[in-house]
Amino acid sequence: MSLSGVYHLLWPIFKRGNGVHVAQKIQTLFIDDIDGSAAEGTVRFALDGTDYEIDLNTAHAAALRKAMAKYVEAARRSSSGATARRPARSGRRASASGLNTTEVREWAKAQGIEVKDRGRVPAELVVRFRAATGN
Repeated sequence: MSLSGVYHLLWPIFKRGNGVHVAQKIQTLFIDDIDGSAAEGTVRFALDGTDYEIDLNTAHAAALRKAMAKYVEAARRSSSGATARRPARSGRRASASGLNTTEVREWAKAQGIEVKDRGRVPAELVVRFRAATGN
C-alpha cells in the first residue's frame, strides 16, 4: 500500500476538528540496558532454555560477544532451532491440585461409573474418589 493509500485510510486520524491535517512520527530509541547510553541495537541469546534480549551499545555488545566467544566456539548449534531440548512427557502429570486424573478414571471404571477417557473429570466424581480413597 502506498503512503497516500495509508493517508486516505487513516484520514480521520490525520484531520483535526479545525480542518488542519496533522501526522505523527514515532521514533524508537534504543537505550543501553547497562549504562543508559544510546544503544546500537538488541542482542539476543539463550541460556539454560531461556531466551534473553538486551539493548547494548557497540562497546557492551563487543564485550558480551568476547565473554561468550570461547563457549560459542566450543558449543554446537541446536539443529531444531529451539533454545533448549525439553524432556519428553511421560504419562499424565498431576494437576495443580495434586490429583492424578488417570487414577480417578481407573477407580471410577472399577466402580462401574461411566467416565470419559479425556477432558475434565466431573467435580462430583473427584469428591467420591477422595472420599473412597482418602486421596
